[in-house]
Amino acid sequence: MDGLSFAYRRGGERVIDGLTHRFSAGAVSAVTGPSGCGKSTLLYLLALMLTPQQGAVTYDDRSVSLLADGQRSRLRAATVGFVFQDAVLDPSRTAATNVFEGGLYAGIPSAVLRRRSEGLLERFGVRHRAAHRPGEVSGGQAQRVALCRALVKGPPLVLGDEPTGNLDRDSAAVVWEALKAAAGQGATVVVATHDLDLAARADERLELR
Repeated sequence: MDGLSFAYRRGGERVIDGLTHRFSAGAVSAVTGPSGCGKSTLLYLLALMLTPQQGAVTYDDRSVSLLADGQRSRLRAATVGFVFQDAVLDPSRTAATNVFEGGLYAGIPSAVLRRRSEGLLERFGVRHRAAHRPGEVSGGQAQRVALCRALVKGPPLVLGDEPTGNLDRDSAAVVWEALKAAAGQGATVVVATHDLDLAARADERLELR
C-alpha cells in the first residue's frame, strides 16, 4: 500500500488515511486496532473489492487498485483467497460446490479443482459434510468450508477478516494453523483480528488507530 486513503462518502471522514505499508510474502501479518479503525475496509481494499480515493494497492510492485473492473475481477479470482468472519457461503450450494466454485474462475481445470476440493474438505475434517448446504452445518464447520474455498486455488494472497472471531477454540486453532501453513508455502497472509493473543502469534503486526 502506498499512501492509501479511502472514505465511504465523497468528502466524508477517511477510514484509511495515507497508509503506506508492505506485507511480506511467506508471513502472517495481523492487522489490529479498535472497532471502526478500518481493519475490514483495509482488507477489502487489498482484495480489490473497494477502490481507494488516493494512493494505490500494489501486487509485486505492480499497481492494481485502479485497473478496470473486469481486470480487477480477473486478478482477484486468480490471486486472492478471502475468509470472512461469518463464512459467507452460498446457501443454495453444497459445501463441496462452494469450495469448488471458489477456484472456478481462476483458470484451474475442473478435474484438478475437484481433487483439491476433496482433499481440503478431508484435511479440515468436513468431507462428511460435503453434500450438505451451509444451513445444515455448524458455524465452525461452515468456517472450515470457507477456509477450503479460500485455499482451493492456492492463492498467493490470503486475507482473513476476523476468521476465528465466532469459533470455538478447536475450530479457531484449525483455521489459524491453516493460515500459518499457507504462509509457510509462500503466501502473503493478512488477518484482521481483535484477538491480541492471536496477533501475538503472527509474524508481523500492523496496528491501525
